[in-house]
Amino acid sequence: MVPAPPTTPSTRRRSSHVTPTAGGSAIAEDQQARAKRAQRVYRKLLKTYPDAHCELKHANAYQLLIATILSAQCTDVRVNMVTPVLFERYPTPRDLADAEPADVEEIVRSTGFFRSKAKSIISASRDIADTFAGEVPATMEDLLTLRGVARKTANVVLGNAFGINEGVVVDTHVKRITHRLGFTNHTDPKKVEKDLAELFPRKNWTMLAHLLIFHGRRTCYARKPDCQNCPLAPDCPSARLPG
Repeated sequence: MVPAPPTTPSTRRRSSHVTPTAGGSAIAEDQQARAKRAQRVYRKLLKTYPDAHCELKHANAYQLLIATILSAQCTDVRVNMVTPVLFERYPTPRDLADAEPADVEEIVRSTGFFRSKAKSIISASRDIADTFAGEVPATMEDLLTLRGVARKTANVVLGNAFGINEGVVVDTHVKRITHRLGFTNHTDPKKVEKDLAELFPRKNWTMLAHLLIFHGRRTCYARKPDCQNCPLAPDCPSARLPG
């Protein structure tokens, strides 16, 4: 869990943040103003992407966990092409735990780093089967004991399989967009997550990541963001607009 430290109106007013502008200069924005802007951004994203959701196809927590491990440095589209075959052959954690590594490697080969990923999903499945009675654990502490699982994967599983807002998923899209929006100055995912947890209500943490990921894949591209058609442009200090 990334706890949001207690704040009061007075401490929020005293807290300041330097936000870069599109021209490279900087403006000071206190915590209260930044929080209000964050809520405007959230509402606009929700209006723009009302169907935002986890794009990894899954039927249960086990499938989501395995798919998320496989998604490291790989697109969701590619993972979604691989997992139907994987889960048809290994429908339960016990099945995958007992699988031959070479067979699993062949199935997940196209996701990249296939040997390491095969080891991770087999090992994680073995621990789920042997230590957790065949059920994917529903706590951050337990999930982090599984091979191939770090905070991002654990947050994906907790938020989408169990409806638990334990933290904010920080992937490349979330990190890029929140930096452009001036919601964080950090690049370390844990620090980015902490900044976002302080800005947004816990109840919105899971959906926030979905919205930002949708936005990153559809508008705020890495190399050439479509600022002219971006609903967040009025609230984005990095927006590149004509004139």
